[in-house]
Amino acid sequence: MDIQTVAWWKAIVESMNDGVLVIDRAGIVRTINPEYTNITGVTPDIIGKPLVAYRPGAQLPKTLIDGESRVGVYRKARGREYVVDMAPIIVDGEIIGAVSVCKSLNEVHTLTQELAKQQETVAELKKQMRSIYKVKYTFEDIISQDSKMRDLISIAKKTALTDLPILITGESGTGKELFAQSIHHTSLRANEPFIAVNCSAIPVASIENDLFGYAEGAFVGALQGGKSGLFEMADGGTLFLDEIGDLSMEVQAKILRVLQEGSIRRIGEAVERKINVRIVAATHRDLRQLIAKDLFRSELFYRLNVVSIQIPSLRERKLDIPLIIDSITPPSYTVDEEVMSFLISYDWPGNVRELRNVIDFAVCMTEERRISIQHLPDFMRKHHTLYTDETRIIPLHEAVDEAEKKILQHALQYVGATVQERLKLANELGISLATLYNKMKKYQLN
Repeated sequence: MDIQTVAWWKAIVESMNDGVLVIDRAGIVRTINPEYTNITGVTPDIIGKPLVAYRPGAQLPKTLIDGESRVGVYRKARGREYVVDMAPIIVDGEIIGAVSVCKSLNEVHTLTQELAKQQETVAELKKQMRSIYKVKYTFEDIISQDSKMRDLISIAKKTALTDLPILITGESGTGKELFAQSIHHTSLRANEPFIAVNCSAIPVASIENDLFGYAEGAFVGALQGGKSGLFEMADGGTLFLDEIGDLSMEVQAKILRVLQEGSIRRIGEAVERKINVRIVAATHRDLRQLIAKDLFRSELFYRLNVVSIQIPSLRERKLDIPLIIDSITPPSYTVDEEVMSFLISYDWPGNVRELRNVIDFAVCMTEERRISIQHLPDFMRKHHTLYTDETRIIPLHEAVDEAEKKILQHALQYVGATVQERLKLANELGISLATLYNKMKKYQLN
């Protein structure tokens, strides 16, 4: 080895922040660096002498004999504490020496404390993220006396305790996210993040970046260090993919892969990242029709449709309208019977969301805390005009009775006249058998 190379290696060793000591095959110290002196207090006059003569009990000579590396060996000498890593120096299969690298425990303590602080910071960030992405709604917030809705709630509660994917369908405004949040709240993942993403609201150009994240330098304008996606943010919790029917076939394929592999790959990155996410998807579209038109992947549909929850529209459960209005209206406000009767008769194309908007508007417009027709939005007043032209306004109790009678008429078509069958129907309607017979008598139904 020429003089320049020797000088180069010596400069490297002396510039290291760790202490270094090297012995040859005879156990003679060949070099130590300044940091070794700082850490151990051993001065350079040890060079050229046997290590064991200066450091009784030194383990580095043992490395010459057994060729084994030793890691994290604790040493205390001259009031100094440090840890040592030792390894043999092997050339052409022969041990020609050994090297000892030591680090002051003061530095180790500092690094440990710094690591603990970083871990505390990460834990705090996770805690903050959980609080930010905590659900607001539970099953208690789903207001309904409709038997079909109660059955759906029962199914949702049971499947909430599993990790099965769930597909929620229904018209816009029926409460699909309300169900999704309630499922997460009841699940074993309740203390983990609930991440909701409206797939139709994210620009097509950025949907993959948002869902899967990207690596640094993946594209022009990418953030330094890259960015985690929504799948990673939901790790351990629930990812709610609303309006999944609006995703492109390419993105659908990537989501299918996540469901199959349990891992994601950031855009522009080769490494796979394991994730543990429960998927709840929702759409107002008919996915089977989209499949027939080659607009939705059948494999993804069957992966998501393990549990299917189809929420009925508000017009299919008109008996719930007074209950929902009562829950929306402030306690000190009243609703005229004429208004209530009209609202029950209305078809509500926007479902519960539209009903809430109408009531919120009316509450804002009234000054006497009594909601009348004139307090409804313009479009509702126009509908009311048509309604009064076509039919008379009936009292609220009559409107409720009429709706109840139609439900019973419809239900009785599908059951027999035996006590057992009538009892089953009563249970499905959420009433007692005696109440069922009383209502049948009231409405003259056989």
